[in-house]
Amino acid sequence: MPVSIIIPCFNEESRIASVIEEVSAVLRAENLAHEILVVDDGSTDSSAQQALAAGARLIRHRSNRGYGAALKTGIASSAHGINVIIDADGTYPAAYIPEMVRRLSLHDMVVGARTNVNVRIPLIRRPAKWVLNRLSNYLTGSTIPDLNSGLRAFRRDVVTQYFHILPDLFSFTTTITLAMQCDKYSVAYIPIDYRVRHGSSKIVPWDAASFLVLILRTTMLFKPLRIFLPIVLLCLTYGFVKMAFDLSHQPNISASALLALGSALQILLIGMLGDALATRLGRLGHIERRSGDTQREES
Repeated sequence: MPVSIIIPCFNEESRIASVIEEVSAVLRAENLAHEILVVDDGSTDSSAQQALAAGARLIRHRSNRGYGAALKTGIASSAHGINVIIDADGTYPAAYIPEMVRRLSLHDMVVGARTNVNVRIPLIRRPAKWVLNRLSNYLTGSTIPDLNSGLRAFRRDVVTQYFHILPDLFSFTTTITLAMQCDKYSVAYIPIDYRVRHGSSKIVPWDAASFLVLILRTTMLFKPLRIFLPIVLLCLTYGFVKMAFDLSHQPNISASALLALGSALQILLIGMLGDALATRLGRLGHIERRSGDTQREES
């Protein structure tokens, strides 16, 4: 099962060569046919030269377009149908890659979940990460131990169908996780270690707000009722409580109670319409995917 290792890179001249060498050594030890594809996302240092010297295939963006854009370029240009992505900063151990690739015989995507005892997640990120994970679990109706891990293996044809909604920035991994979970693809998680990063991270704490908006937006595309129903219940609760209070003090129902109840009905209808569209489009997409799977099996 040949595999394409895709490494997005932006100004990682001190680490990129060691990452390539580590990945190559692991895959050679497993006799796993592979290519290592580095997508240099407009680096201003010697990252590209270091990647070439280490033996990687190189694609360069003329300007910095973002982590997700680099991944999409790498996925679209990969030579093999099985893709693995790993960061260029050396935080993800390559030793887990062979096991992740083997598990793709049973799953559509395998994610390295940073849940082992040797994980070193910066303390400042942990509260936001916990909140975002819990929200994602509720909205998708599944258990996601690591929402945006940068080490994952997947089938290229499954991921490329989502290119039109996958962002160009760091939220690429979050979006593909949510999309595949909502569409009921088989996604497996294996616990991995996570090393301390050398140098400064390109993700800042206030990016959590962007991730929150992204999670809500992605869920709107696949499971809108998960967002609309809590709002409906909130409006109904306020409306009935206010109506009971009004009737206990006067013979008339206040405008705010009627507005809350009317809003609940309208929001529910909008949510049901969105859910019907999402279900219909998802069913059409499922038919197309099954047709493609059948064609691959016949060939």
